[in-house]
Amino acid sequence: MNSQQPLIRIVDVRKSFIANGNRVDVLRAVGLDVYEGEMVAIVGASGVGKSTLLHVLGTLERPDDGEILYHGESVFAYDEQRLASFRNQTIGFVFQFHHLLPEFNALENTMMPALIKGMHVKEACERAEAILTRVGLKERLKHHVGELSGGEQQRVAVARSLVLKPLILLADEPTGNLDARTSESIHDLLISLNRDNGITMVIVTHNMRLAEKLSRRVTLIDGKVVAID
Repeated sequence: MNSQQPLIRIVDVRKSFIANGNRVDVLRAVGLDVYEGEMVAIVGASGVGKSTLLHVLGTLERPDDGEILYHGESVFAYDEQRLASFRNQTIGFVFQFHHLLPEFNALENTMMPALIKGMHVKEACERAEAILTRVGLKERLKHHVGELSGGEQQRVAVARSLVLKPLILLADEPTGNLDARTSESIHDLLISLNRDNGITMVIVTHNMRLAEKLSRRVTLIDGKVVAID
């Protein structure tokens, strides 16, 4: 058993939605600890609550009950302004659909979170260029989204998520739209970022090749954690 204080502690989290007039329980008393520097895979069939858990973990959605503790602090006790600031400074997000802005180039897309935060343009540009170089896109900085391959677009999305140097990266099916070869390159990139920079990662995936490479696999069935290995 890990004797460290967990970076993230999920305590009896419950979440439900109303669909067609019926209540659907998506998360049912989920509990999980995530430690600094880990790469944790969340696996399970479609519709079992994986993405909902990630959204709650990233404070994009509030749980109906239970707590999310970061370094022992219950973040949903924060007011909305403090919670938004915490999310911006602490968590990076990568989704299956990269959500890049097509009218901007790779560098501009990567700078965006830093500019939104209020960072000076020069510093934001330097940070964005450094992380794009780190993810292998040094020669593609000025290319617009439509000029990039699917794998390159997802690398830009990864770079954008890391430009503010978050403690945690949350990824939801980060290679779901990519072919096998490109998926492997993104998997290798994520693993190298964890190894070299110590970024804690929680990754929802159906790709068992990726899940098997990570520190732990957490299996959800019907909104409950049924296995951790």
